[in-house]
Amino acid sequence: MKLSKTQRKLRIRRRIRKVSAGTAARPRLSVFRSNKEIYVQLIDDNAGVTLATVSSRDKEISSEKGKKTEVAALVGKAIAEKSKKVGIDKVAFDRGGNLYHGRVKALAEGAREAGLKF
Repeated sequence: MKLSKTQRKLRIRRRIRKVSAGTAARPRLSVFRSNKEIYVQLIDDNAGVTLATVSSRDKEISSEKGKKTEVAALVGKAIAEKSKKVGIDKVAFDRGGNLYHGRVKALAEGAREAGLKF
C-alpha cells in the first residue's frame, strides 16, 4: 500500500528524530518549511527547551526582497548569528522530513557560511 505524501514525511521525520537528539552542547537545528515561509529552531531535547528561533516572517528578513531560496539562506545566516550569541557553534541538523534540496539546502549552506558547524 502506497503512503500519502504527509504519511511518508511523518515517517521520515520520526526516523530522523530517533537518530539525532539535541543536547545543551549540541542542540538540534529543526527546520519547518511551509509553502510560503521557512522556520528554524535550536532545540535542547534533554531539557525540552527552545534556545533560539528565526523565521522568514521576522521583520529584518521579511523586509528583504528575493526568491524563497534566497530568503532561506538569509534565515540560515540569522540563526547562525543568534546561535553564536547564545554560545553555540555545533548543531545536529534536522531537515524535518524534507529533502535536502532547494530551500532546506540553501538554509543549511547559509548557516555554514556564517560559521555554524553541522
